[in-house]
Amino acid sequence: MKDGVSGGDVRRVVAASLIGATIEWYDFFLYGAVAGIVFNKLFFPANDPFISILLAYTTFAIGFVARPLGGLIFGHLGDRIGRKSVLVATLLIMGVSTVLIGLLPTFQQIGMAAPIMLVILRVLQGIGLGGEWGGAVLMAYEYAPDNQRGFYASLPQIGLAIGLCLSSGVVAILSGLPDADFLSWGWRVAFIASFLLVAVGLYIRLRVIETPEFQRLKEENAVAKMPFVEMLRDYPVSILLGMGARYIDGVFFNVFAVFSIAYLTQLAPIKVSRPVALWAVSAAALVMIVTIPIFGKLSDRLGRPKTYALGALLLAISAYPAFWLLGGGSPVVIFLAMIIPFGVLYAICYGPEAALFADLFDPRVRYSGISFVYQFSGIFASGITPIIATYLLQANNNQPWYLVGYVVFASLVSMASALAIAARQGRRG
Repeated sequence: MKDGVSGGDVRRVVAASLIGATIEWYDFFLYGAVAGIVFNKLFFPANDPFISILLAYTTFAIGFVARPLGGLIFGHLGDRIGRKSVLVATLLIMGVSTVLIGLLPTFQQIGMAAPIMLVILRVLQGIGLGGEWGGAVLMAYEYAPDNQRGFYASLPQIGLAIGLCLSSGVVAILSGLPDADFLSWGWRVAFIASFLLVAVGLYIRLRVIETPEFQRLKEENAVAKMPFVEMLRDYPVSILLGMGARYIDGVFFNVFAVFSIAYLTQLAPIKVSRPVALWAVSAAALVMIVTIPIFGKLSDRLGRPKTYALGALLLAISAYPAFWLLGGGSPVVIFLAMIIPFGVLYAICYGPEAALFADLFDPRVRYSGISFVYQFSGIFASGITPIIATYLLQANNNQPWYLVGYVVFASLVSMASALAIAARQGRRG
């Protein structure tokens, strides 16, 4: 362990980061889980189902557009005043906005005010998560021994899998209600329940202490005055390569975890029930809880850029067979088509990703740097992916092969970016 840091300190920090990240991702993905099956009907009703889904996914994308703003605000504060204080604020912002979404009246009840308020709350969700992710992974990364940073920084990443599993699982359970009840009040329960999770998360997060690296910066009077400006000035290549590497993460995740639900239930050649689609996503997320730390640990031995590049290549290879199997209609095959590419192969990228990005920046600007790389690239890598997927599906006569081509393109961009990071690190080392 680092000097002055006990094993108990590290375990407490990792637990706080993991639980907080789980809550934040649960809140954020809950929106995605119901966007194409609830919000398109209650907040954006239209005669054409494609238009309704596109409108619902547009508000989903707005959350990703807001995330860079959250990353900018809280990245600056995290590099100026510390990681811990910022993480308490982000948890509160996300929790309150999620509960309020569960209480919103519908379009039929209050007209255009309903989608407007939904958009405002989605923006607040994006701002909260924009600051949360960087701080959560940095707490674990900066407490970890130098030779185990890939593993420790991957542990808060499990929060994505648990949050996704919880959100899709809760919606799947509630989907067992009659359709009228589910659309009337059932989906709201999942959002309002976030209040209990936030209360637990705050209790744990308030008990952790600041990271040793930031404490050292404060003691040496070396805290950056304008972290974002310094980050842009000193690390332009790192920013571009990090954003390029992030591309396949956002595309692949949102194709399989978000768009696939609407695809399987409404757009596939052989449609399946909503619970089947949601449980398939939940099963992949459950597997990911195990695979994320495995590949985080592998990155400590193989090297983070090389591990990431391998994952991006395997995702490209898996895209065509995965969608071919998803269109078959068999629940068992659908589960396999989700679990193998999404639950296993995707984790090869997502496991080492936090440490990969943290390695690109020094502690003075690290919170700003990883937040900007992850959140700004999320606009095109994540936020607009369900919109692009819906458009490409319609342009290809409801066949997914244009979409598969897009996934392959994103994979190759990310693989090239990761290999370029490896080459730069090799020259420095």
